[in-house]
Amino acid sequence: MPNRRDEDVARQVVDAAITVHSSLGPGLLEGAYEACLAFELESRGLSADRQLMLPVHYQAHRVDAGYRLDLLVEGCVIVELKSVEVLLPIHEAQILTYLRLSGIRLGFLMNFNSRRLKDGLRRFVLD
Repeated sequence: MPNRRDEDVARQVVDAAITVHSSLGPGLLEGAYEACLAFELESRGLSADRQLMLPVHYQAHRVDAGYRLDLLVEGCVIVELKSVEVLLPIHEAQILTYLRLSGIRLGFLMNFNSRRLKDGLRRFVLD
């Protein structure tokens, strides 16, 4: 279970995402939503690292396999952004893999190409 700080950050992430989606609507490329969401989070006083490299550790070796987190907010919440017609199981597998590889327990998968963001919003928590 995420701690109180993580939950507070998570609430702010969702609120910021809704603000961005309400302003821009669906139909833009993922990178536009990423930049605007990072800006919105930072304007609220939160750190938001974009395109953070996520290595794979294999047999005591660090392997840069090209994985990148769209956003890491306050070092405790991963946000994976999409702008697709429909979220697929592979998208869920992606966020779960990022959580597992990073050791971070809380993440969101957000599809900004939804009429209402809440229809494209999924929360993931690793135990």
